[in-house]
Amino acid sequence: MANRPFGFETRAIHAGATPDPATGARSTPIYQTTAYVFDDVDHAASLFNLQTYGYIYSRLTNPTVAVLEERIANLEGGRGAICVASGHAAQLLAFFTFMEPGASFLASNRLYGGSLTQFGRTFAKFGWSAGFVDMRDPDNFRRALTPETRAIFVESVANPGGEIADLEAIARIADEAGILFIVDNTMASPYLCRPIEWGAHMVVHSTTKFLGGHGNSMGGAVVDSGRFDWSKSPKYATLTEPEPAYHGLRFHETFGDLAMTVHGHAVGLRDLGPTMAPLNAFLTITGIETLPLRMERHVANAQAVAKFLAGHEAVSWVSHAGLPGSPFQALAAKYLPKGVGPVFTFGLRGGYEAGVRLVERVELFSHLANVGDTRSLIIHPASTTHRQLTEEQQTAAGAGPEVVRLSVGLETAADLIEDLRQALAAG
Repeated sequence: MANRPFGFETRAIHAGATPDPATGARSTPIYQTTAYVFDDVDHAASLFNLQTYGYIYSRLTNPTVAVLEERIANLEGGRGAICVASGHAAQLLAFFTFMEPGASFLASNRLYGGSLTQFGRTFAKFGWSAGFVDMRDPDNFRRALTPETRAIFVESVANPGGEIADLEAIARIADEAGILFIVDNTMASPYLCRPIEWGAHMVVHSTTKFLGGHGNSMGGAVVDSGRFDWSKSPKYATLTEPEPAYHGLRFHETFGDLAMTVHGHAVGLRDLGPTMAPLNAFLTITGIETLPLRMERHVANAQAVAKFLAGHEAVSWVSHAGLPGSPFQALAAKYLPKGVGPVFTFGLRGGYEAGVRLVERVELFSHLANVGDTRSLIIHPASTTHRQLTEEQQTAAGAGPEVVRLSVGLETAADLIEDLRQALAAG
């Protein structure tokens, strides 16, 4: 292809992929293999020593997965990417790169309930501690910094509440402190928001959601911007000090702005093993090809549904940054000019019981624990995704007892509105 910049839509279809050199196949093949034959002993040695790029074993690298990694990195404006088995695996791999016992990081308290549990409970078993702050005031992160803090983590668009993080302001705080800024961009996708352009050093995704887009493939991704100087602080010794398993190789010294990407494959995937299956990579590659078209329809449908709910007598509030009067309207215009996405919450006047009744009475919406599908989805977080939290924690996370979350799909908007109308009337 010509050496010139291409549009997002073009890159969503072509980035990272070429016709298969062996067969001419235009779609990326599914390389369903565990291992790869070496040319000779010297070739094998150079691969194991990280002196040559190539394939050894599919726990580390796979040609189908490699295409997906390059495509996601390209769309996010990153230097490289590591694709893994799930969004939670992506978060684990990202933090594994630089955390050690006794280290801490700061995270927004407006996160997916599973992330709150992973950070607050499971990570504690590794000796990693997370401090949760209200991201609606970026200065809360500055006030919570300690000498042990190594990163700040937020969601660009919070799940489930749809709150929008002030990425540029938080990035400035991270830069002043000399620490990493990590953004989960799952809810927006790179079509609606590109956190690296606003100062993020690393982006994570659950590719299960909008990137795959069809509710048929699990996966996650870590995208490294290549802009963080790992050598400026002893906090990030994993990438700067000699690695015994590779004969004293120093990742940052050897690989420069690809240090984190190479480490993620050579150490993270090698030792933790959260490998993405080639079939899931293939399905996600296919899904990304229609990402721009899907997101446009998602956004339009969600706006129509949110407007309907805002005027319904059974609804006390709607948290959608595209509605007039939203406290996040200015941030939405800045960071998500194409729309705020299709996942949002609303509160029912009848509280917990009304939320349970609604999810049981819809007919077109599917009651399940996922977002980002072509189909419209509904869930009552307090009884499902956030039920492991206390009521106080649920409320702080935007998932109180009266809250219902929607992921608005690609159906006819009028049909979705009618389904909600009948279900609310039945309550």
